[in-house]
Amino acid sequence: MRRVGLLVVVLALLAPAVRAQDELRSFMIVRDSIPESLTGTPGDATRGRAIVANRSVGLCLLCHSGPIPEERFQGNLAPSLAGAGARWSEGQLRLRIVDAARLNADTIMPPYYRLDHLHRVARLFSEKPILSAEQVEDVVAYLATLKE
Repeated sequence: MRRVGLLVVVLALLAPAVRAQDELRSFMIVRDSIPESLTGTPGDATRGRAIVANRSVGLCLLCHSGPIPEERFQGNLAPSLAGAGARWSEGQLRLRIVDAARLNADTIMPPYYRLDHLHRVARLFSEKPILSAEQVEDVVAYLATLKE
């Protein structure tokens, strides 16, 4: 549990701040997915790839490896992102990004779009998700393209 709290703090400190007045958009979980887009529109896969590759936004490559050859020192703590679009639907990917703990209470993956029940979050970041709804959709769009 200590690792999860520390990871959330690190990610919150490095992620760009989402404006406090931007409230979380509501969503419905159906079985193991969030089938509807958080924004009502599809994300942009190019922007999503940039978020995944950026070591100061999503920090995905801290734990995951992926088909982003220009990024060195990719993680091996979590499943490879290669083939994510073949393994999971967009809705399943969305839930994993929004709050993977809904699927696995012991995950070390931080909730990228949740504000409640977080621990050791710097006061400056306590009311902001790590990613905005638009960024979540961009990452979903990118991961959905990874079929191999």
